[in-house]
Amino acid sequence: MAGTFVELEHVNVMRGDRQALHDISLAIRQGEQLALLGPNGCGKSTLLKTMTCELYPLAEAEMRVRLFGRERWDVTELKKRLGVVQAELPGKPILRQTGLDAVITGFFSSSALWPNLMITREMREQAEAMLERVGATTLREHLFGEMSSGQQRRVMIARSLVASADCLLLDEPSNTLDLFAQNELRQVMRRLAQQGTTIILITHQVADIIPEMQRVVMMRGGRIVADGPRETLLTEPTLSELFSTQVRLIHRDGFYHAC
Repeated sequence: MAGTFVELEHVNVMRGDRQALHDISLAIRQGEQLALLGPNGCGKSTLLKTMTCELYPLAEAEMRVRLFGRERWDVTELKKRLGVVQAELPGKPILRQTGLDAVITGFFSSSALWPNLMITREMREQAEAMLERVGATTLREHLFGEMSSGQQRRVMIARSLVASADCLLLDEPSNTLDLFAQNELRQVMRRLAQQGTTIILITHQVADIIPEMQRVVMMRGGRIVADGPRETLLTEPTLSELFSTQVRLIHRDGFYHAC
């Protein structure tokens, strides 16, 4: 499929002696904004790691994995096209970096600007532009370790996109954030989506699904159990079944809130 980010066909993945993904088939277009929704432990993060080649499927006859239309990648080359924001920080040294320097580390996939790294003027200019893009220019001189969790998350999004601004993968980005920071994060995601950035959101929080995400993929027990329009899937009966508990929904300003 031309213009696709990822195509998975009949993918099975093991984590140790446990099968974490079962017969996954999924295609995501470049420029699409999509939410992978499901309870903790359902395989969402494993699926993300499969997309980034951190985990590999079982080699089986019908299995296919294509990223940007290709089946084989040098992982270093692939990383340049993927902006991944994990729940954990890339390493303690980043805590001592300024906001601007933390973004620049994204060019090198490092946790600090070590003396051996060659930093160009173009890199600094691009990092400045990315901070502006996520609304974090005021953080350029602040130490990363002294920022709030919400500020750190915005800088990490800028860091992930600075060398690969066309595809963003977010793994449970609102974890540890207070209500104010959650709202800020969602506004950043909306801004990027409106600029055409491919966004794959891994979440168990319905409220994280921004209005621009018109497609929702639901997972349970390592399987995709539903894939379709948000208006069809974000309903009280469907969510109650997915999370095995009674769910009540509130729809306001384009967002769904579950309680």
